Amino acid sequence: MILEAFIAHIQPGQERDFETALGAAAPIITSMKGFISIELQRCLEATGQYLILIQWETLEDHTVGFRGSPQYQEWRARLHHFYELMPTVQHYERLL
Repeated sequence: MILEAFIAHIQPGQERDFETALGAAAPIITSMKGFISIELQRCLEATGQYLILIQWETLEDHTVGFRGSPQYQEWRARLHHFYELMPTVQHYERLL
């Protein structure tokens, strides 16, 4: 299992719209090969900051399968315009 993690900084005043858009876009990613789960968390200390955690079976399910798919283009069209800064996406593997 691979954990994709990124912190998204959303444009001021767009937070609720982003939350709604992510919920509406969730079926896009949940239908992808290798998808396991998605979690959205809102930061309590920093308005407009979110932590998004997505679990994949393999790294390639995300980096090749999802990102190389037409579904990713739809995901981008629905969500990327909310970002104040483009988030850095990192991948983690569980050790313990």
